[in-house]
Amino acid sequence: MIDNSYKWYPLYTRSRAEKTTQEALAKKNIISYLPLKKAIKQWSDRKKIVEEPLLKSYLFVYISAKEYTEVLMTYGVSRFIYFSGKIASIPDKQISDLKLLLANATDLELIEYDISLGEKVLIKAGPFKGIIAELVSLKSKKSIVLRLQNIGYSIQINTSMAFIEPVA
Repeated sequence: MIDNSYKWYPLYTRSRAEKTTQEALAKKNIISYLPLKKAIKQWSDRKKIVEEPLLKSYLFVYISAKEYTEVLMTYGVSRFIYFSGKIASIPDKQISDLKLLLANATDLELIEYDISLGEKVLIKAGPFKGIIAELVSLKSKKSIVLRLQNIGYSIQINTSMAFIEPVA
């Protein structure tokens, strides 16, 4: 039996095609949601605030099962996201929460890793690039305390959580 109820489904789009894919879906009267964040872009002669996708190559569509094929035949759509062998669906509440979060966020930062206190991390960028340390505490999302290996000291570093990753 095919489920014909409407749900939110995540899509994977072609690289840098999120906005054009959303426009193509709108032309087909398919409801979609592209979470956008504001970012400052620097050129040689100016700075500009632009809106860019929060999740690169991701877009959400509100459809029923009978519209799967129509969505897949839309320019820019690569595939649906699967979880445990089935097309993943997102609860309405999570989409509403994401919209609310983005409406109120002034400095939102997405971190790809789930990093726990006590975990070994590698600093990927900035003046401390290449250092392996232990995450001791989070003062804020821009200020973290790391314990440096073999020194016995902890140091507070003002760096973005996006610049660290867990060490395997």
